[in-house]
Amino acid sequence: MVLRFVAVVVCCLSAWVVQADEGMWMLGNLNKQTRWAMKELGLQMPADKLYSARRPSLKDAVVSFGGFCSGVVVSEDGLVFTNHHCGFSSVQQHSSVEHDYLKDGFVARNRSEELPNPELYVRFLLRTENVTKRVLGAVKPEMTEPERSGAVDSVMFAISEEVARKDSTLVGIVDAYYGGNEFWLSVYRDYNDVRLVFAPPSSVGKFGWDTDNWVWPRHTGDFSIFRIYAGKDNRPAEYSEENVPYKAEEFLKVSLDGYKADDFTMIMGFPGSTERYMTSYEIDEMFQVSGPQRIDIRGARQDILKEDMAASDKVRIQYASKYANSSNYWKNTIGMLRGLKKLDVKALKEAQEAEFQAWAEQNTLPEEGFVDALGMIREAVNDNMAYTGPLQYLSEAMVRSVEIMTPALVANRMLTAEEVSDEAKAQAKEYYANFYKDYNLPTDRKVARKMLSMVKENVKDLPTVFAEVIDAQFGGDIDAYVDYLYDNSVFTDEAKASAATSEQIKNDPAVVLATSVLNKMKELREKAVPNLQKYADGHRLYVAGLMRMQPDKAWYSDANFTIRLTYGQVLPYEPADGVVYDYYTTLKGVMEKEDSSNPEFVVPAKLKELYEAKDFGPYANCKGELPVAFLANCDITGGNSGSPMMNSRDELIGLAFDGNWEAMSGDIAFEPDLQRCIGVDIRYVLFMIDKWGKCPRLIEELKLVR
Repeated sequence: MVLRFVAVVVCCLSAWVVQADEGMWMLGNLNKQTRWAMKELGLQMPADKLYSARRPSLKDAVVSFGGFCSGVVVSEDGLVFTNHHCGFSSVQQHSSVEHDYLKDGFVARNRSEELPNPELYVRFLLRTENVTKRVLGAVKPEMTEPERSGAVDSVMFAISEEVARKDSTLVGIVDAYYGGNEFWLSVYRDYNDVRLVFAPPSSVGKFGWDTDNWVWPRHTGDFSIFRIYAGKDNRPAEYSEENVPYKAEEFLKVSLDGYKADDFTMIMGFPGSTERYMTSYEIDEMFQVSGPQRIDIRGARQDILKEDMAASDKVRIQYASKYANSSNYWKNTIGMLRGLKKLDVKALKEAQEAEFQAWAEQNTLPEEGFVDALGMIREAVNDNMAYTGPLQYLSEAMVRSVEIMTPALVANRMLTAEEVSDEAKAQAKEYYANFYKDYNLPTDRKVARKMLSMVKENVKDLPTVFAEVIDAQFGGDIDAYVDYLYDNSVFTDEAKASAATSEQIKNDPAVVLATSVLNKMKELREKAVPNLQKYADGHRLYVAGLMRMQPDKAWYSDANFTIRLTYGQVLPYEPADGVVYDYYTTLKGVMEKEDSSNPEFVVPAKLKELYEAKDFGPYANCKGELPVAFLANCDITGGNSGSPMMNSRDELIGLAFDGNWEAMSGDIAFEPDLQRCIGVDIRYVLFMIDKWGKCPRLIEELKLVR
């Protein structure tokens, strides 16, 4: 009997530890269960080394990269590793037909060759503080949802402003957690002089492109390298030739030891957005409206871009980043819907909702609102579908796709006042230079034809430009209207746009189109406001109720672009019956996938030479293989790209860059048996720097350990 009891306890404990791999944990609020589980899995460092507001800690080596990715500081002189796809737009901006860094890669042989990126910054977290009592202290029981929202926003803004007043180099941001039941202040310091140091060719950094995206086994060297520069006092400074490399308070050692199956690993970064508290009603909306629309709109635009990019090196460079940004989320959406259906996530949510409703009816008072929470969410989501569909269509197909609208809106906002300042003119000129560098008129004209046709076919409540211009003046002929638009707008060309008068701008057909679209979007958003307010109230009550229903559970908040910690193990997985995926890939797999007739699977000649000579240096594993990518069951999402993957001693073993196809529903429901984070092995990164790039200065700058 005793042995049986012990066996049951051990089984339950093992199951609990596996489940503990789920979660994106706040650094300043790590609970005891999480700390204990990390120790049990193998963490060999004290938890207070992960985060401290008073002394250097691991969080000081991790940065938000550009506000859309993560990165890690790996040297005393501010060297930052991130993903290739995170640095892709910077590489693209520096590329031209004459200097095609996208195709050939980029290596700065010395610090004077490191390239500035005016729009790029990195952000360090200094400290966090729970300000829930102060924020919710402004909320009164009798307030309506709009009144509550206004009071909360006012206090959040005031707290943020206090930070900047004390120190102009600091940024204070108050974020909502747990559906608006908690509020935390994060204090950051931004560095705006960030320079490109190294990027592999896209044939390495994006090997597999769309085909392999989100798919294992993966063979992509998804990394790029930047450096942070600062003033001579090590404080943030705008770009200057006088700036010097940032002296890091904390940076990671780089491990040459690698990993083996079951090894502990953890990831620290800035995950963007998850919706783990999503209800079945929202899943219905994804299947019926937002998911299919996004797939159709982006797919149609991408087909046009891809065709034009294949026909011209200039267009390929101009649209490389635009295409990559669009296709990543497009394929993510395809995988998301597939995963939700295959794993029957809706049924899991419905079971949780039924349990919650029964608990609320039996254990809470009507005036607390928990009984009504799910009903409020259901009504809000269902009623809002009338607006979410057309809003998404106008946003995706028009604002994001028809490029000519963007400079038209900028000019109409900045250059049509009675008196236009010299500063406004200078800003517009700078904007035009950046915009038209990556603009191809024939491509945009093709996209506009397709997008306007799709909008007319799929949106009932259309912007007025359709009736008043397209129908009234062109008999509903989209092609004729598009020809008129592009033949008569000044915004097809940088010189014309720069020379346009205020009167020309106001009456320009691109301004008429853009204004009409934005006015309709504003109208739809205003109609949606009551539903959004009802949803916010219901969602907040639902999340609070779940936490009250299971008070002993270690709850975590949805990702919201704040720094988080996730942990797990290096593990293989079984995606289907009879199929087992190993936990790492090697350079051999790159050669096996090579297809010179397919631009997604071209292998650089130099890389093939190194492989055939087995010239892997000290970066091979104990079997003599060169590892490329590996798997861990850590819980990540978009924004985690470029996050450091560390071993139990907080040494860098890789960079997170993707999830796996079988668990694409992970942003909504974590699946522990299937969900995997894909990382590029740091030894492949070092190999590319050393053997392919022949850049020993960077290797010497790192602190390599075994």
